[in-house]
Amino acid sequence: MRKFFWLCCTVALASTSMVAQVSSPMTWDQVRQRFEQNNPTLLAGKLNIDESKAQEITAHLRPNPDLSLSTDQFNLPGGPLHNCCGTLLTVAGISYLHEREHKRELRLESAQKGTAIAALTQSDLERNLLFTIRSAFVQTLQAKAVSALAKDNLVYYDHVLAISSERYKAGDIAQIDLDRLELQRVQFESDVQTAEVNLRTAKIQLLMLLNDRTPVEKFDVTGMFDFSDQLMSLDEFRKIAIDSRPDLRAAMETVDKAVTDHKLAAANGSTDPTIGFDLGRNPPLDAYVGFSVNIPLRIFDRNQGEKLRTQLDIDRNKRLLDANRAQVFSDVDSAHAMVNSNLVLLRPYKQKYLQQAVRVRDTITFSYQHGGASLLEFLNAENDYRSVQLNYVNLVGAYLISTSQLNLAVGREVIQ
Repeated sequence: MRKFFWLCCTVALASTSMVAQVSSPMTWDQVRQRFEQNNPTLLAGKLNIDESKAQEITAHLRPNPDLSLSTDQFNLPGGPLHNCCGTLLTVAGISYLHEREHKRELRLESAQKGTAIAALTQSDLERNLLFTIRSAFVQTLQAKAVSALAKDNLVYYDHVLAISSERYKAGDIAQIDLDRLELQRVQFESDVQTAEVNLRTAKIQLLMLLNDRTPVEKFDVTGMFDFSDQLMSLDEFRKIAIDSRPDLRAAMETVDKAVTDHKLAAANGSTDPTIGFDLGRNPPLDAYVGFSVNIPLRIFDRNQGEKLRTQLDIDRNKRLLDANRAQVFSDVDSAHAMVNSNLVLLRPYKQKYLQQAVRVRDTITFSYQHGGASLLEFLNAENDYRSVQLNYVNLVGAYLISTSQLNLAVGREVIQ
């Protein structure tokens, strides 16, 4: 009974171990979530936002008051006042620099806009990295499709080869024809091995972007590898891009920050008085209090250069904003044209060419097996079928990459 119990435990542990070793394929949403959590470049970029927020604290600090303590009018032994009465003067004073023209508030506003720009820059970094990870994900799906196609072609050809071997034994075909068929199998085996290497390479690239140490053999992805015939108009994509592109919004925020910096430069050109209050004790006069105001004389305006620089910076950033907006339209137009081009090629494949390739291959194969077609005709039909199927898979991959490019140009995922 005890042996039976330990046997059951061993079987259960082995089953659990087998289940643990087989990981379920990851969907795009899961890949994206893990990418956002683990990618070191993305995580490092988020620290820029925290650093910018720390600068807000520094920008909003008030000037510290100054405290001064002094004692004066000591009578030195042997000095001219040695025989006079002591007139020891003790003074304690405190002063504070009063910032005018809202300097502190403008520094904070400039720092806050800097934080907003840092956040938008981080969003733009994520936008570009998402395109990279999406492209790697699509390439993995494409490699899986090519691998499955190569294996199906090899299985189909082995079936034909088995029938041809039986025909040879029955004396229906010559030895040379069977040899040529067997030699042709090398091409199908080569296709399978090439597809396996490409699939492994695509998985390695995807794991690198995810910063994942999972063995390639235990890693897999799944998703739709097809195309949608529906596509929004170019004007709709342009409108979404203007509202969504983080780099364009960052350029707009940069212009606003330049305006604030110019206001701050003008404010820094104003004089800031230093207000002081002191308390002292003079033995003949007893204790006293005093008040002082120190106002710098602005004989020379030493902030003219900074005012001019910040004014020019406003104009410069406005020009960069115009260039950025033009680049957004160019990106959207180019990506939209590429998606349309792929759709033009994919539609006849799905509606006509795929079915024709299957029909021609099956017809020629049936005819060859019954002596109605030559070996050359059969091999040509096989090559045509492989070419059409492979072209279709590559076109679907190109379409998915171009939709990712369109999502990149728009600024968010509008096409899944």
